[in-house]
Amino acid sequence: MKTQNSEKNKAVTFAMEQIQKQFGRGSIMRLGQGPVVPVEVISSGILPLDVALGVGGIPRGRIIEIFGPEAAGKTTICLSIVAEAQKKGGVVAFIDAEHALDPSWAKTLGVKLEDLLISQPDTGEQALEITETLIRSGGVDLVIVDSVAALVPKSEIEGEMGDSQMGLQARLMSQALRKLTGIVSKSKTTVIFTNQLRLKIGVFFGNPETTPGGLALKFYTSIRMDVRKIETLKKNNQVYGSRIRVKVVKNKVAAPFKEAEIVITASGVDREEALVDAAINSGLITKSGSFFKIGEKLLGHGKEEVKEMVKGDEKLKEKLMKEVLGKK
Repeated sequence: MKTQNSEKNKAVTFAMEQIQKQFGRGSIMRLGQGPVVPVEVISSGILPLDVALGVGGIPRGRIIEIFGPEAAGKTTICLSIVAEAQKKGGVVAFIDAEHALDPSWAKTLGVKLEDLLISQPDTGEQALEITETLIRSGGVDLVIVDSVAALVPKSEIEGEMGDSQMGLQARLMSQALRKLTGIVSKSKTTVIFTNQLRLKIGVFFGNPETTPGGLALKFYTSIRMDVRKIETLKKNNQVYGSRIRVKVVKNKVAAPFKEAEIVITASGVDREEALVDAAINSGLITKSGSFFKIGEKLLGHGKEEVKEMVKGDEKLKEKLMKEVLGKK
C-alpha cells in the first residue's frame, strides 16, 4: 500500500509541475502549503455593516450583490464604499445603467467626483463589456454596476414593444459572470451589482420576492445583502431621515445572516449613530437607565448626548472603532 501511495504522490507531483510550467506558478497548489492569507477588504465606511460582514468590510476580488426595494438605500451604501475606496487611493468606476446617479448626493457622501470614472451605457452588453475591460486593466479597485434590472439586452431595446424576450437578461448575466469571476479574483477588483426586487406570479406560499437577472448572480456572488427601509424618522412631525436594515443573506468569507441598522439623513450616513450602536451591541458601551458608560466613565445622559460627545472627541471615536472591529 505504501508503494502504491508513493507512486500516486509522484504522479500527482509530476502533474502539478506540468500544470505550473504551462499555466504559471500558483495555478495549482496544495491547500496546506502556503500561509493563510487574511481577506483584503475595502471598508464600507459604516461600522455596523463592517461588523456584520465579518471581515471588517467588502472583500477585494469578489462579486457582491446589494438588493432591495426602491429608495431603500442601496446606492447610498455603494457611494459610501466608493468614498472609502477613494480615501485609500483606490480607483473606482460607476456603471450607471439606470442613468440616475445624483452627483450632489455622491459629493455629500464624500465621493471625489473629479476622480470617479463614470459610464452611462445604452445596452446591457455594453455595460458588461465596459466592466470587463476595466477589470482586465488591473488598475481599477472597485466597479459599481447600478443596477442589474437596468441591464437591458440590445435585442430587447431594438425589438418592438410587447415582443416576448424570455430569458434574454438571465442568459446575458450568466455569460458575463462566467467570464468575470476568474478575472475579478486575479485583478483583486471588487464588483458590486445593485439589484431591484420583483414578485413571482402565482406564489401563495413562501416568499414571492425575487431579483431580476436569473440565478447566475446568486451563485457567483460571495456576499448578498438585503437592504430594507424599516422606519421613517421624524422630529416635531418633520421627516429628517430613514432607518434601514441590512441583512447579509449570503457570505462566503464569514458567517452569514448578521444584520446592521443604519440611519440616513439629508447629511448622509449618520456615522456617530452607527458607531454608538455598534459599541452598544458589542458591549463596549453599557446602558444603566438612561445613562451610558464606557467602563466606569460616564459618557452622557441619553443617546443624543453620547453621539455629540463621540462627534467632538476624535481619540474616543478611534478607540471605539478599533475595539468594535477587534470584537467582530
